[in-house]
Amino acid sequence: MSIWIIIAIVLGSAIAMECVAWAAHKYIMHGFGWAWHRTHHETQDKLLEKNDLYGLFGAALGIALFIIGSNVSALEPLWWAGLGVTLYGGIYIIVHDGLVHGRLFRYVPQRGYLKRLVQAHKLHHATIGKEGGVSFGFVWARDPAKLKAELKAQREAGIAIVRDSVGLIIN
Repeated sequence: MSIWIIIAIVLGSAIAMECVAWAAHKYIMHGFGWAWHRTHHETQDKLLEKNDLYGLFGAALGIALFIIGSNVSALEPLWWAGLGVTLYGGIYIIVHDGLVHGRLFRYVPQRGYLKRLVQAHKLHHATIGKEGGVSFGFVWARDPAKLKAELKAQREAGIAIVRDSVGLIIN
């Protein structure tokens, strides 16, 4: 297998995981899995929260891909897909747990994409409860001004309860 195919599989798998994470966050964590995810939306003073259990699913997927790709020669590309899943997991831990929530280190970006990422995730946490909300991805962040407009529309339509601290101007 060529190095370019391997790189494409690893990067493609990592990118696909952002799509999987977005869907799981929106439809599972903010749906029937809210009992675990709620702990992430509430103030915590513990090292771990129930929400951290979701990471075990990503780890299990990566491990399964490594095992299958290692033991079935025709399915070797799955090993590289497992590496992409693991890469995404590492990026998630550094960006989401570390940068956005400060669970690993303290750094507040003042400009650029990292600032946009933090702002988008803070806007995700602007809703009270599981209904409504914006920015369900963990690495891809849309324009915070557009996210604020969506939150305002959700608040006005009665879809979401939005914290007053978000600074939405409601006329």
